[in-house]
Amino acid sequence: MLLAAVVGSGIMAERLAGGNIALALLANTIATGAALVALILTFGPVSGAHFNPAVTVCDAWQKGISYGDAFYYLVGQVAGALAGVMVANAMFGLPVVFASTKARTGGSQWLSEFIATFGLLAVIWGCSRLHKAVVVPFAVAAYITAAYWFTSSTSFANPAVTIARSLSDTFAGVRPVDMPAFIVAQFLGAIAATLLFRWLVPLKPDEVLMPHE
Repeated sequence: MLLAAVVGSGIMAERLAGGNIALALLANTIATGAALVALILTFGPVSGAHFNPAVTVCDAWQKGISYGDAFYYLVGQVAGALAGVMVANAMFGLPVVFASTKARTGGSQWLSEFIATFGLLAVIWGCSRLHKAVVVPFAVAAYITAAYWFTSSTSFANPAVTIARSLSDTFAGVRPVDMPAFIVAQFLGAIAATLLFRWLVPLKPDEVLMPHE
């Protein structure tokens, strides 16, 4: 559902914006932020709303979930992301799978993905540890909405999203050849934010970093 929203709204925005890229990006941003709030509120009580492999890996590292569970989460995340992109393509009469040709590469893009994912993990760890979990959906959606605009990469901030978006040659796409560097930058950003919050907000022995139920 998340990828259907990201890619589907990108296709719709590009078709309706009449060539105005800023307007298309704004529409894509609003739809993504709104979908994030709804989906995290829906699935947070079930599984912690793990849509992001970088979040899942760091959560397992911090003993929030087991590595065995994390493996199945990662399989579900990537499979769900791919299915979401295929559904979005199909809804708009496009080939179900067609590789993107949209170039997103270079140091500024990689730095953007590091910053985007660093900020996302900082928001998740900070809000889940220092506030009630109920604020997390709104904080995450607000951050991603902002990060669409202050990063040159438009804030993928999610390895599963990055992989899936390579299969749609549309507004939200990314070339398959550009994926690996994005994913490395995302994991590095996630690790850096997790290390920072281990220092900023040390856990007590009986605490976990992210509540799941």
